[in-house]
Amino acid sequence: MLKRKQIQALVAAFLGAVCLLFSCQRGEAQEQAAPLLVVISIDGLRPDYITHADEHGAKVPELRSFLKQGSYADGVVGVLPTVTYPSHTTLITGVWPAKHGIWANTIFDPLGKNYQAWYWYAEDIRVPTLWDAAAAAGRTTASIQWPVSVGAKITWNIPEFWRAGTPEDAKLLRVVATPGLLAEGKAAVGEYRGGIDTSVEADEVRGKYAVWILETKRPGLLTLHLTALDHMEHEAQPFSPEAIGVLERLDAVIRRVREAAERIAPGRAFVAVVSDHGFARYDQQLNLFPAFREAKLITADEKEKVTDWRAMPWLTGGSAAIVLKDPKDETTVAEVRALLAKLADDQANGIDRVLEAAELHQRGGYPNASFFVSLKPGWRTGSSITGPLVAKVKPGGTHGEIPDLPDLRASFFLVGPGVPAGKDLGVIDMRDVAPTLAKEAGFSMPSADGKALLP
Repeated sequence: MLKRKQIQALVAAFLGAVCLLFSCQRGEAQEQAAPLLVVISIDGLRPDYITHADEHGAKVPELRSFLKQGSYADGVVGVLPTVTYPSHTTLITGVWPAKHGIWANTIFDPLGKNYQAWYWYAEDIRVPTLWDAAAAAGRTTASIQWPVSVGAKITWNIPEFWRAGTPEDAKLLRVVATPGLLAEGKAAVGEYRGGIDTSVEADEVRGKYAVWILETKRPGLLTLHLTALDHMEHEAQPFSPEAIGVLERLDAVIRRVREAAERIAPGRAFVAVVSDHGFARYDQQLNLFPAFREAKLITADEKEKVTDWRAMPWLTGGSAAIVLKDPKDETTVAEVRALLAKLADDQANGIDRVLEAAELHQRGGYPNASFFVSLKPGWRTGSSITGPLVAKVKPGGTHGEIPDLPDLRASFFLVGPGVPAGKDLGVIDMRDVAPTLAKEAGFSMPSADGKALLP
């Protein structure tokens, strides 16, 4: 027969279990009632693809619906340089590259020892992200193919990561993704296509994974990066029939993801479509390396491999940061300044402007660089240690130039409960995107330098 104290202990345990059960149910209900934020990046999407869709013959009904049903920007003035990795990190932090730590796509590697490594790892981000803000608000998070997300504190994470660009990379991705997530997704919706795969078919698979994660994991925040438009614009130029065709297929991906978000979070789903940069056409090339080599700022061996350097271009498509081995070496600073001035004075070289260190750093770019060379639309940088300074090249598209150029403006479209319909925000600062999204979704981002754009 149970003693009185045993009975009291059993009653207390039972009541504790009941309280815990109701507490868990209340917590789940609160999370289910919280806003859902879905952020979809279409890499390389100029806003005029959507705001002037008829002029370009783009059949993108889903993206055009954002103009009537939500708020949007005529353009987003991006970061310096206007390339994917620093821009995507600003989109989720609200600060410039010099502050968040992701200065370019690729790591500065003057002697080629790092095998063309990119800024893949989230540990290099020095400030809080939207993922962190969501977690601090008690929300779960998910991310698919977002730049600089390897090792990020994300509940369900499939980062953008590759090394060899071969099928073996799939094994590497399974290691760095959330354990078991890719296997579970494969069983549900098929094989994932990640890494360096920039085809529109890969983006459609990523869209399927986004829908599947929304429906089965119910995160409070999901970020998704689509890459095919950027790839096609590089190959066939912006607004080409090929680029329009890719965007029309991505419009269907956006529709399916948005429908899933609104299905699982009716009346409380915010869906943002953003981009990292615009695009400019080119058919000419400026190659700074031969000029730097001739000026004895770069030394190369008989195999044309760099063996030493005093000043080195760090290329980003339509621009180049100039890094000095010793930034305090006044002799080298003077030599580089004189060389760049001479090159910029000749209009045939395609240089739009040269920024000195003070202005470059004030604008939040390249803390380790002493100069920044931005090209005019119509031009790209070359990377060969030999060859002509200027050359005609196969037409294509690029970015990386200074963000002041209208062609380089990025996109921002947002729909959701309480978001003003048909509101044109004008031209905005990329640092405003993260705090705006955070405010709408009920997060707090005091570390952002931008401001929330909606009341």
